[in-house]
Amino acid sequence: MMTIDDFVTLVRDELGMPVTAEQIGLSLDEVPGWDSVHLLWLVTALERETGRRVALPDLLEASSLGAVHALYVPAAGAA
Repeated sequence: MMTIDDFVTLVRDELGMPVTAEQIGLSLDEVPGWDSVHLLWLVTALERETGRRVALPDLLEASSLGAVHALYVPAAGAA
């Protein structure tokens, strides 16, 4: 399972963005340096790391990094 800390590390390493765990709840347009290309890079890295694919409409509705993380990491107790 990918924890929030793992996710933040992935964003830092793969996207080169110095985000913190506290920033993952910010709206994507509030994340310093964020643009739509970062979402494509992030999705590619997440699919590689988790082995999961997420529907594009769901990704486009994600309003924060935390929402993107939630799409790839099932809630506790979920199958």
